[in-house]
Amino acid sequence: MKPLHPDEYREIVRRALDEDIGSGDVTTEATVGADRRARGVFLVKADCVVAGLDVALEAFRLLDPGIGATVHRRDGDRCQAGEEIAEVSGPARALLVGERTALNFLQRLSGIATRARRFVDAAGGRIVVLDTRKTTPGLRVLEKYAVRAGGAANHRAGLFDAVLIKDNHIRLAGGVAEAIARMRESQPGMPIEIEAQSLDEVDAALAAGVEILLVDNMSTEEIRAAVTRARGRAKVEISGGVTLERIPELAATGADFVSVGALTHSAPAVDISFELEPL
Repeated sequence: MKPLHPDEYREIVRRALDEDIGSGDVTTEATVGADRRARGVFLVKADCVVAGLDVALEAFRLLDPGIGATVHRRDGDRCQAGEEIAEVSGPARALLVGERTALNFLQRLSGIATRARRFVDAAGGRIVVLDTRKTTPGLRVLEKYAVRAGGAANHRAGLFDAVLIKDNHIRLAGGVAEAIARMRESQPGMPIEIEAQSLDEVDAALAAGVEILLVDNMSTEEIRAAVTRARGRAKVEISGGVTLERIPELAATGADFVSVGALTHSAPAVDISFELEPL
């Protein structure tokens, strides 16, 4: 898996530190000497897939470039409760100041990676699990990276890099055929994906020659019918009403993709602690 470039997260981490520190950490400055050094260990408290280690460590590096780090696990690794996944050492004040920011990123991104891996495992290789644009504002690049760390795949990065004609577009354009025609005229080189909420809309989209059908909130029987009609003509993506328990059933329909907003919009944070000891 390709790692994130520091340019993709450095400013995000800097803003998070600024939000937390403000005019200064009044507690640490009062209780910990400026010359005190310490070692800190990241310890996972629950089985998980880790993600965001470099992002977390950047919080300390921005505070003090001299802080040393040793990574025991890599993003995408399955970890068991009780494992030490990384350690840092350096000025104790910098470690204390950066602790919460580092943990916020690490716990959040590991939570997304862990949930993504569960969906991928449930799919059993029979369908590609995709994320959505239901991400935390300002953190999309990080959260979509965490999805990849969990073994799932990214859908479009934003509104700019792929076509997805949704129900509101269809209504405002005047119908399926009209929306597709306008899209082709505007962006003739881009593959078209369109949302279909009924088999009639599936037929209309296929007649217009779309490349991908997004079957939204359909029953399993309707999804199977859409897959049969689309075979050899378009790929099929399932969306809406997708739960972990339902993934094996959906994977058996023959659809190509299933998009899951829950990978990012409601993944619980992983319990990870940061334990400090003086040096």
